[in-house]
Amino acid sequence: MTTIFFPTNKQQLLNRAQLVAGYTFGEIAHYLDIPVPNNLNKQKGWAGNLIETFLGANAGSKAERDFANLGIELKTIPIDKQGKPLETTFVSVAPLMANHGVIWETSHVKYKLSKVLWIPIEGERTIPLADRKVGYPILWTPTNEQEQQLKQDWQELMDMIALGQVEKITARYGTYLQIRPKAANGKALTEAIGENGQIILTRPRGFYLKKSFTLQILQNSTHSVIQK
Repeated sequence: MTTIFFPTNKQQLLNRAQLVAGYTFGEIAHYLDIPVPNNLNKQKGWAGNLIETFLGANAGSKAERDFANLGIELKTIPIDKQGKPLETTFVSVAPLMANHGVIWETSHVKYKLSKVLWIPIEGERTIPLADRKVGYPILWTPTNEQEQQLKQDWQELMDMIALGQVEKITARYGTYLQIRPKAANGKALTEAIGENGQIILTRPRGFYLKKSFTLQILQNSTHSVIQK
């Protein structure tokens, strides 16, 4: 039985993340004694959970950061052969009700993005799941410019929600941050404010980082993303 690792400081976590760079999902799963599914169709979060287990993340599905004791959020990011993100990155659920007095400084988005350990992973579907490699970690804190733009995006999107325009928000809004429906299917509904101030039912929404923004983070790293 593999001993479960829990980092007690930032350097321990970074060392562990650097250690796993270059290994395949199959090798990591074998080490942890975790079965590898044939594909991710029914286990979309499997790769992220594998990395979380190896690195000792302890938040699970709770709303706190993955490494709450270190103030660090963990994000795996699937990339293509060119090292570009294949998908947007989920940050947090967008609150659609009771937003009076909510400000960026105490928002869940800022909380989650204040310090992030990015783990690039090979995401091309042509690569068998067990053969996909883990990339070099990036410990990231937003620059002043990045935080200002994230704040501006968040404010504009939250204003639209408060003004009853949630149904008008598309993924095109926002420079770095966007809001999109977040639900396994269209049947899950939640309450929101309608255009005339009435309560409406709509699909839950989530805040996501756009691929153009996460590409910026990857490109600013001093290491090549995936070691060949």
